[in-house]
Amino acid sequence: MWSSALFLIRASFILLVVLAPIDIVSAQDLAMADQQEEIETREVVVSATKTPVPVTQVTSAIQVISGEELERKKIKTVIDALRLADGVFASSSGGPGTEATVKMRGAFSKHTLVLIDGVIVNSAMTGSYDFSNLTSDNIERIEILRGAQSMLYGSDAIGGVINIYTKKGAGKPTANAFMEYGSYASIREGTQASGVKGPFDYSASLNRWDTSSFSAINYRRGASERDGFHNWNASGKLGVSLPKEGRLEFNLRWYNSNTNFDGFADSGAPADIYGAKQKNRNLILSGTYEQPITNWWSQKLTLARGNEHYSAVSGTAGVNLNTGGFITANPASCFPNFDTCFTPFTSDFSIINQRLEWQHNFKIGKPLLITAGYQFRQDLGDSSGNFGAAQPNRLISSNAGFAQAQVNLWDRLFMTGGFRQDSYNIFGDATTYRVTGGYLIRETGTKLRASYGTGFKVPTLNDLFFQGFGNPNLKPEKSQSMDAGIDQTLFGGRVQLNAGYFWNRFRDLVQFASSFTPQCPSSSFGFCPINVGEARTQGWEFGFKATIVQGLDVRGQYTMTMTRAFDTPANPLGGDKRLPRWPLDQATLGLTYQPIESVRINVDYRFVGARNNNLANSPDQRQGSFGVVNVSGTYDVSKNWQAFGRVDNLLNQKYEEILYFGTPIRSVYGGMKYSF
Repeated sequence: MWSSALFLIRASFILLVVLAPIDIVSAQDLAMADQQEEIETREVVVSATKTPVPVTQVTSAIQVISGEELERKKIKTVIDALRLADGVFASSSGGPGTEATVKMRGAFSKHTLVLIDGVIVNSAMTGSYDFSNLTSDNIERIEILRGAQSMLYGSDAIGGVINIYTKKGAGKPTANAFMEYGSYASIREGTQASGVKGPFDYSASLNRWDTSSFSAINYRRGASERDGFHNWNASGKLGVSLPKEGRLEFNLRWYNSNTNFDGFADSGAPADIYGAKQKNRNLILSGTYEQPITNWWSQKLTLARGNEHYSAVSGTAGVNLNTGGFITANPASCFPNFDTCFTPFTSDFSIINQRLEWQHNFKIGKPLLITAGYQFRQDLGDSSGNFGAAQPNRLISSNAGFAQAQVNLWDRLFMTGGFRQDSYNIFGDATTYRVTGGYLIRETGTKLRASYGTGFKVPTLNDLFFQGFGNPNLKPEKSQSMDAGIDQTLFGGRVQLNAGYFWNRFRDLVQFASSFTPQCPSSSFGFCPINVGEARTQGWEFGFKATIVQGLDVRGQYTMTMTRAFDTPANPLGGDKRLPRWPLDQATLGLTYQPIESVRINVDYRFVGARNNNLANSPDQRQGSFGVVNVSGTYDVSKNWQAFGRVDNLLNQKYEEILYFGTPIRSVYGGMKYSF
């Protein structure tokens, strides 16, 4: 209670300070006059520097997935969109509603920071964000920033940042509604509205998704029970134009889901579990206030809060798919045959994350932009069953200051450099920095870019405080990261090529000690998470986009990711071992064809190479490569009506993203959309 009160007091004080100049200061645009036109007419990204920058001037590896592309391909979830992104490995542990995570450049999923409208949504319990419940409705764009970004974003951003923005209302008020039906008894329906009225702009959506016939454990391994998924999603954005070029913006995203899942027998065999279910509710709220103060100084205040509640029960019985035998959740039946039982569990926890950030931008002459800011972040977890009855609430909080300089010389030479200082309530201080550079040869459309940075990741609440296994003496994980690349445009921008090399080194990685370790607290009996892991990743990224003729576009990417875990005195499992669940090769190829104005056809191919399911690289845990083809299309029947369809896994490929867990067979979906 007191921590929330302190957060509100700080927020109120800063709000008073920043609102004061509205009526007494003459406000002008921050950007240079000659850069203003560029920002209005070219694609702009914000994530790379926390300021609007034309893509041609960005010195980091970044990709943008637009809301128009999501709508055109009828991609229903964000995780499905990320499966096609450059340098990203996205995977799910079963069907709709089961855990879905994203990794970049050989890092773990907890090393990818995810923001939705400025709200950090990574779980304070596990460190990663579960995309399973996030649909693509009402999303304006997804910015994917690869490489260590702790200098601007703090913890969780060792691998990269995914920044998701809700649509901003534009033009006259419009609305639409859709309904879709398809395989696995899947039904989706929803509605959306957006527009501008006077100084107000708005967008809002509400949708529901139900399935009932998808097995979380792969049915090809003998699973017979079908697991259901029921999901509500709502989102909204309200913007207010203020005098003197100011803007207030309020964002909301909410989802509520119920999912059935499967698991494992205590022998480690995959098991079809009956009655296992989980509930997830998440409310994401944010507000921003932007205001130019002079022609060279502007400010932005962000207040963000996420509130997640998760509960699960493990079920009471099931089938061991290796033996075909019945298993029960009665521990008394386990000994001596662990094939006949599984350990029952219940989970019930709540997470509140809060963030306040106050950013200032100072334009010093034509070539230099200084960005400086303060951030307060707080993660609160409440799980009395996991953290112990005596102290159920656990808290990690930090105060941080950051500063960054951006240099633009002759619209050809671009450089950024900055540092950040984080101070944590239980870890002490962490200092990170990052520098980037790029050179644009405008005559040939060639841009050279490179970056180097350091990063850190604080341990999770589970690592620190999980009852009987937590280790409160853990240190943050650390990283060094660099990349270099080239971007090339040809034929007046109709062809875009990019290639790059990346390298990462991770130290003090948190791993669970599988044997007795004196570093662990006595309450854990010598078994706990410890800082022993070291790893290196490196690889190549290639991508292209091309307009062959009007109405025919192709795009593709290939990523090679080489990973190695190192030997350390306390961790002899390293050496020549590949990191778990990382494919050496992955690629995508997409085609969009519009033969006539009213028809659009999309074909996407995804390839994922062989990988190991565990750090020991056990032969029986090795997974082969796979390739999947998805097809979608839309037909504008009239001005108001649109018919659409989609076929997932067109060639009926047999594959698993995560060992033992199910993936779609050939699946067909179709629906109608009405706009008014």
